[in-house]
Amino acid sequence: MIGKRKGERTVELKKESIQMLRIKSRATSQITFDEDFNVPDVKPDIGRAIQNKGEVSVEDVRLSEGHGFLAGKLLVDLLYVGEEEGKVYSLTSKLPFEETLNLEDIAGGDKMCLRWEIEDLSVHVIHSRKINIKTLVTFYAVVDERKGVQLPEGLSDDRISAKTKPMELLSLCVHKKDTLRVREEITLAGGKPNISELLWQSVQVRGLELRPGENCVKAKGELAVFFLYVGADEEAPLQWMEYSLPFHGEAECTGSSEELIPHIEAAVVQQGIEVKPDADGEERIFAVDVVLELDMKLYRQEEHLVITDVYTPAANCVLKGKSEFLEKLLVRNFSRCRVSERIGVKETQGKILQICHSQGKVKIDKTVTVENGIQVEGIVCMKVLYIVSDDKMPFYSMEAMVPFSHVVEARGIDKDCEVCLRADLEQLSTTMADSNELEVRAAVSVNALVISREEVFVIDSVEMQPLDMEKIQTMPGITVYMVKQGDTLWDIAKRFYTTVEDIAGINKLSDGQIQEGQPLLLVKKVET
Repeated sequence: MIGKRKGERTVELKKESIQMLRIKSRATSQITFDEDFNVPDVKPDIGRAIQNKGEVSVEDVRLSEGHGFLAGKLLVDLLYVGEEEGKVYSLTSKLPFEETLNLEDIAGGDKMCLRWEIEDLSVHVIHSRKINIKTLVTFYAVVDERKGVQLPEGLSDDRISAKTKPMELLSLCVHKKDTLRVREEITLAGGKPNISELLWQSVQVRGLELRPGENCVKAKGELAVFFLYVGADEEAPLQWMEYSLPFHGEAECTGSSEELIPHIEAAVVQQGIEVKPDADGEERIFAVDVVLELDMKLYRQEEHLVITDVYTPAANCVLKGKSEFLEKLLVRNFSRCRVSERIGVKETQGKILQICHSQGKVKIDKTVTVENGIQVEGIVCMKVLYIVSDDKMPFYSMEAMVPFSHVVEARGIDKDCEVCLRADLEQLSTTMADSNELEVRAAVSVNALVISREEVFVIDSVEMQPLDMEKIQTMPGITVYMVKQGDTLWDIAKRFYTTVEDIAGINKLSDGQIQEGQPLLLVKKVET
């Protein structure tokens, strides 16, 4: 190790630590499915497909050096009309998958946040005993890491002048991943027949609100539930029902408190409905079970007085450190976009009599930074199950896409800001405008978190080295300096080897303010 030269010394800095979250690695991967599936022997022949849906079940996630491994199943459900008797049935196909993600710089102990999206799902009936399933599943993986930054906020030597900058900075307080389970039960009304078989079900989370509490994260929202079932009474037609179930829940989160700034992402990783007997032993209860995976990031924003430069007329101050991107919360905004549109119904075998169920999800196609805001463009992807006037095969389904455009207010935003958006379907209603046209009304909630990032040279240490006396001797002892645009007393004092106090005293600057073009008398303080 090379020792310090004569006259050199290191000045101790007083530091305060802030925690930041940085993306260590991220990856996107797509799996294309194009599979034929044979109808199980216990299921009747397919006459006509009504509706389909897909769900991803991830069963295994492992991380190793530079890679992430996924294994699971794509579950595809089909609601269909039987070929012979014209009754309605359902079946489930399970398509296994394995996938490897390239994640640079990760190790086995890291934790991965995984999201996925099913796109362009189609189920084609090849013949009465075989279907073809086509879809694209996109996986999004992110691995985060905590990073501590030591901010210099004081000097051990009061003879050294420090230039400081007040900064409102975000500091990560809590980062935790956990699940929240929501269980609700629905008991059939007295006039409804007992349940013989559950044919079709849908559970969607609407109006989800997540906020920090004391050592927990509180959740509330609604479960939009639909089910279609065969009644125990053979004479009764198929039964269907829709419910809106409000729910409240808490996920444990040590270190959380109400005043923290939340950035919480939620994803439904499991949902289902199970038939249960009531107190009399009759099959009249639907047990709804939903599991939400929460990625909880909680921040605190505080003002810091950060040292950005130092000097003394008695020595040459050499700054050691590196550039860091420091973050500040710019905007937290919740807004709502209302959408309405009329949709024509095509290729029906009769006039629409009744809408059974409509469901949807929000997909954001594009976000653009505009003046003082974020323009969000996307679509509400819908599926509508309805009944027509054909008594033999009354159930039909259609898909529709309703576009929307919405501007989220975000004052001060620019292209370098980090934008976190979450768009959810808050409300959805579908009514009959007439026998061939539907009217769709939807409310899309948009949660926006905008973080500004500033690159700052963070000083780690200050080395005091002897002055270049030859250079200083060439400088006049007394100088008249004309203030230029952007000058500060601190900058001038550093350049001319004097102090702010001396400049202010000699020039009788009681308020410490200077103006462009103002003459200042400067006296060099270094003894030569």
